[in-house]
Amino acid sequence: METPTMKPDTVLILDFGSQYTHLITRRIRSLNVFSLVLSGTSSLTQISSHNPRVVILSGGPHSVHAPDAPSFPDGFVEWAEGNGVHVLGICYGLQLIVQRLGGVVVEGESKEYGKMEIEVKRESEIFGKGRVGEKQVVWMSHGDEAVKLPHGFEVVAQSAQGAVAALENRERRIYGLQYHPEVTHSPKGMETLKHFLFDVCGVSADWKMEDLMEEEIKVINKTVAADEHVICALSGGVDSTVAATLVHKAIGDRLHCIFVDNGLLRYKEQERVMDTFERDLHLPVTCVDASEQFLSQLKGVVDPEAKRKIIGKEFINIFDEFAKELEKKHGKKPAFLVQGTLYPDVIESCPPPGTDRTHSHTIKSHHNVGGLPKDMKLKLIEPLKLLFKDEVREMGRILNVPVGFLKRHPFPGPGLAVRVLGDVTQGNALEVDEIFIQSIRDAGLYDSIWQAFAVFLPVRSVGVQGDKRTHSHVVALRAVTSQDGMTADWFNFEHKFLDDVSRKICNSVQGVNRVVQDITSKPPSTIEWE
Repeated sequence: METPTMKPDTVLILDFGSQYTHLITRRIRSLNVFSLVLSGTSSLTQISSHNPRVVILSGGPHSVHAPDAPSFPDGFVEWAEGNGVHVLGICYGLQLIVQRLGGVVVEGESKEYGKMEIEVKRESEIFGKGRVGEKQVVWMSHGDEAVKLPHGFEVVAQSAQGAVAALENRERRIYGLQYHPEVTHSPKGMETLKHFLFDVCGVSADWKMEDLMEEEIKVINKTVAADEHVICALSGGVDSTVAATLVHKAIGDRLHCIFVDNGLLRYKEQERVMDTFERDLHLPVTCVDASEQFLSQLKGVVDPEAKRKIIGKEFINIFDEFAKELEKKHGKKPAFLVQGTLYPDVIESCPPPGTDRTHSHTIKSHHNVGGLPKDMKLKLIEPLKLLFKDEVREMGRILNVPVGFLKRHPFPGPGLAVRVLGDVTQGNALEVDEIFIQSIRDAGLYDSIWQAFAVFLPVRSVGVQGDKRTHSHVVALRAVTSQDGMTADWFNFEHKFLDDVSRKICNSVQGVNRVVQDITSKPPSTIEWE
């Protein structure tokens, strides 16, 4: 499916591997400016096709001196100058600009990591008028430094150690910041970004969710012919529900939704979501109870990747059968499958620049972008693939999806199979999650948490229950806070809450005698366990 046409005020970010790249995107979108991430090694044709007003070169873990150091394509600077495009290099991006345009970058004698103080040394566009002598604390993370600037560039700010902190060439519309303005550790960073985008580059803050929604509807109607039918795989989660509601708005009852109960859903999930689909959203939904089909295939399977592949294959088999039934009824087999793929899903399936790989490590192969068979006959429609989770919720609000439904925690496509690290059909593993989630609801904490779940570990622990020695399983509780799922911090429960939940699980679920809490952020971990 084609991508909606971007507005001229698009800010394009070329990603060179910084852990903060996607934070730049979110910061810019929070200013009502559309921002998109592209691999730093993209071709000039790919870059120019987005018709950006601004291009930001991200930071990255590389040194510009490394033989495999990623860089923007030949002709990029000339294209930007010829089309009035402003360029901003951040950290590694600044060093690329200096090196590629004839300056000198060397390994710094005093490397700068963490909070540093910088001072504005001269009048500049990037900081604005009247800022000379102003000092501010910023977040540095670099080993190399620029020691000789290309012709026409000026140093406009320096660190306390004398390193170049900001540079610019007003005539060529090229700017650089050695620090990261997008992080909260740079308190005035957003002020600088805002000034740069609006006052220097002349970008307009006119990106609205309503505009993107109408554009997506146009794309869907252009993609799906008037006599064609579409299948949507509803999971019961926010993403697929908003995607289905949007496509239904575009093509009406030529959309045919299917909700598959794979026996790995949350407690009473089938009843809850079907009620919302039919009563509130008026979506045409067929419910298929395939619990036995899935669980029989998963019996004895403990390898997480094998689980995902089995589940993905069974889903596609059910979709194909559903398509055949629709063909009998309407005389034409559906050609499209709607999925609620989000922007983080797409991002995490892109190859990291400078790795010499044509595809990234598989982070979540069960995700929409990575878990479908290569020989799948249905073409994909992914109307949310440019949005982050909170933006999807905003679109859902515009489409009148019930607020309570929009606040639901994310849930993995394979269901609880990826939260039971072992044979999902054994024992009472599927009961644990409901006890934890219901306890969170009862404590009034559900809306304060981005995602929470219990993980049934394939680890046995010695315990004492009923005056007997037991050798039972360990359950890990995972709860995180986040804005978009790209990064996350663990939720700090009160001790009494954890004590109560631990007792409930150990007393209610046979085969469990120990409960622990996962207190790892993302990164270094992911939110899910598998």
